[in-house]
Amino acid sequence: MRPTRLRDALRQARIEAADRTGVVVELRDAEVARLEILNEALDPLFAEVPEQIDLFDRGVSQGETPRLWIDVVAHIVMGRDKRIYRFVQDTRFGRIVLAESHDVPVMVDAVTGYVARRMIEREHAMVAMPVAEPVAEKKPRRRGLGMFMLGFVLGAVALFAVALYASLKNF
Repeated sequence: MRPTRLRDALRQARIEAADRTGVVVELRDAEVARLEILNEALDPLFAEVPEQIDLFDRGVSQGETPRLWIDVVAHIVMGRDKRIYRFVQDTRFGRIVLAESHDVPVMVDAVTGYVARRMIEREHAMVAMPVAEPVAEKKPRRRGLGMFMLGFVLGAVALFAVALYASLKNF
């Protein structure tokens, strides 16, 4: 009699687990749907970005935590209540929140500002700084060679003087 009770309990536990999994899947699907809505609202903004600027790689990733990627360091996730958008950026000091809102237009404005700042940063990075012409330096090799020759001649003269002194002393 006992195995049927355990069997019934296991069956009930499996049903409850399946219900919970279904709820989680529905929540994830709702998150992805909200991110897709925001992604579509961003289409006009990214249509204005020139093709030669390849900073942005926008798309929705459907992992454990769905994300709308703006570029490699910034993305939008849903908040804990699954109704608020959270625009975050990963930095070397950790993740910072750039904007939070329930409203799609507010998030579009935040992403627009971010895209504009990134494009200006790119322009500054692409500007070639004028290179100052190098100052003509005297060639140190010739000076070094002249000093070497002077030292060699003085050493030979000194050696000759010592040899002459030694030979005169022996007389």
